[in-house]
Amino acid sequence: MKSHALRADFLMLFTAMIWGVSFVAQRLGMDAIGPFLYTGLRFTLGAVALLPLLAWSSKRGAQPFNRGLLLAGLAIGTALTVGINLQQVGLMFTSVTNSGFITGLYVIIVPLLGLLIGHRAGMGTWLGCALAVTGMAMLSIGPGFHVASGDWLQLTGAFVWGGHVLLVGLFASRYDPIRLAFLQFATCAVVSMILALVFEEIRLDAIIQAGPALIYGGLFGVATGFTLQVIAQKHAIASHAAIILSLEAVFAAIAGALFLNETLHVRGYFGCALMLAGMLVAQLWPKKAEVKAV
Repeated sequence: MKSHALRADFLMLFTAMIWGVSFVAQRLGMDAIGPFLYTGLRFTLGAVALLPLLAWSSKRGAQPFNRGLLLAGLAIGTALTVGINLQQVGLMFTSVTNSGFITGLYVIIVPLLGLLIGHRAGMGTWLGCALAVTGMAMLSIGPGFHVASGDWLQLTGAFVWGGHVLLVGLFASRYDPIRLAFLQFATCAVVSMILALVFEEIRLDAIIQAGPALIYGGLFGVATGFTLQVIAQKHAIASHAAIILSLEAVFAAIAGALFLNETLHVRGYFGCALMLAGMLVAQLWPKKAEVKAV
């Protein structure tokens, strides 16, 4: 069990890094195409990329697409669709760094939402959350910070991401993770493409121009990142998973500084350190101090 938990932690940390860099791809992709079209195309690419894995797992006798699996995939896919499109549209009106910070607030939203369904979080989780949120604030909030329209969209999305993490935690241990990931990608792709057809202009030359951002976003951000999340959460507590995944804010800030010339102040590095401390506290706090789930 310890080896499974350690592997899950590593996979989620790797996922956080992929997602953090994906914020840059999401911003650059919208230089050529609209937010819904970018989301629809990259999730279509992510779903297509999983087809070989679906075929391979079918040959190995994996779980079939039954009613329960389809409903679970639709539920997770709906949360994913709302969350990712709020994030994508919000990136039009706020920085990558701020977007990473505000999205990462699901680190505290997950245990709060968990209380509504009977989950109980122990002292280590709450202390880890507090350190992580404080670290994200130091990382991202500067003297001139103001609540822009994009920030409000990201904050709304943070609540949706909190629900998404809980849903993944609920269904990942019940159903095949590859099939679950494929279903949520397909749901997001279909809904986002419909929104793009209704609200945005679609031009082939613009899609080609956005190609590099789409390839990274589809193959890494979607096919790799979200699939690893489902696989990892088979062996992780949702509140702990949220803390590790929230480290995407650190990687988003670093990627924004490297690729978009967004400023990372000295105190931002202290924020990164606090977030890492929060992750370690939540994971290493003595088990006897944790309150068991009801």
